[in-house]
Amino acid sequence: MADEIILLDFWPSMFGMKVRIALAEKGLKYEYRDEDLFNKGPLLLEMNPIHKKIPVLIHNGKPICESQIIVQYIDEVWKDKSPLLPSDPYHRAQARFWADYIDKKLHLLGARLWRTKGEEQEANKKEYIECLKLLEGELGDKPYFGGENFGFVDVNLMPYFSWLYVFEIAANFSIEAECMEKESVSTSLPDRQKLYDFFLQLKKWHGIE
Repeated sequence: MADEIILLDFWPSMFGMKVRIALAEKGLKYEYRDEDLFNKGPLLLEMNPIHKKIPVLIHNGKPICESQIIVQYIDEVWKDKSPLLPSDPYHRAQARFWADYIDKKLHLLGARLWRTKGEEQEANKKEYIECLKLLEGELGDKPYFGGENFGFVDVNLMPYFSWLYVFEIAANFSIEAECMEKESVSTSLPDRQKLYDFFLQLKKWHGIE
């Protein structure tokens, strides 16, 4: 009997993009359901009654919540293809550390870039670029953070690059970034112009000019 996989998501979500990339890396077929976060559906509220947030992966009727946990779950359940986390405990811990750093640091700084102005925005911009440089140093000459293989840290980082175009325009800066031409990434991330149009609507919702 084939696995039934449903993903409750919202297309611009960086957290949802991670899950989409992980599913694509594993070659898994699933039903995608885009949620209206301003009018949350009954299934989302039933499957994630604590946080009531996307993404939620529903595997054979059982919900898994929180993007980091979902990606690790996917890697553990479908471990025979394209492993995302290293087998070595130390390297696995390091991958989790950098993924956590990306989520906590880049997400917060990215939000600050478009919510602030003037000197405060300039300070956030500087910190954001320093954060990217730190990650670049950690990557070094390796093709991926996991070495020769696309892995857990890469899955967590790629969605932030999809928003980089938005942040560059919002905060008036530019970074040369090489996008990974992996099919699992390119097919899982939204068009950057569509994302920017959503961002403009997002600013209106927050009353930011």
